[in-house]
Amino acid sequence: MQKDNYLDLFDKEQKAVDHCLWLNFKYRIAGISFGVINGPDNNFAVCEEATAREMEMNFLDILPENHSQLYYKQLDVIRQDQEPLPFWESIIGMISTMDGEILRFILEQNIPLDKIIRHELALRGFDKNHRWCGFDRAREIWLK
Repeated sequence: MQKDNYLDLFDKEQKAVDHCLWLNFKYRIAGISFGVINGPDNNFAVCEEATAREMEMNFLDILPENHSQLYYKQLDVIRQDQEPLPFWESIIGMISTMDGEILRFILEQNIPLDKIIRHELALRGFDKNHRWCGFDRAREIWLK
């Protein structure tokens, strides 16, 4: 990733998409939307919607709703990346340092990690936008 004042440049489309999805999540509260456009050197650029409008460019229609359709081949690329995106580094770091027997148990027993994560978030007392709402309200939000 090459850092610019208004564009984040990527050689690979998937990395641009992943970065864009993260930025849209990260800046959801501020209401800032990001998208992917064609970059200046036959690459891909991630920028704010306002920046794309200013440059009179349209976002490419390549963003999925989420990562639920992530393929193993995409994970191979993410794992082999010399400069992984920080959120991938954190997620993969948690998993790769976990005991293999625990990972096998999670799969074998269909442990619902989404429920464990929701329960943890409810215990913290924050809503979906990381605003304090109290423990009772957080349970209502996260434990539906």
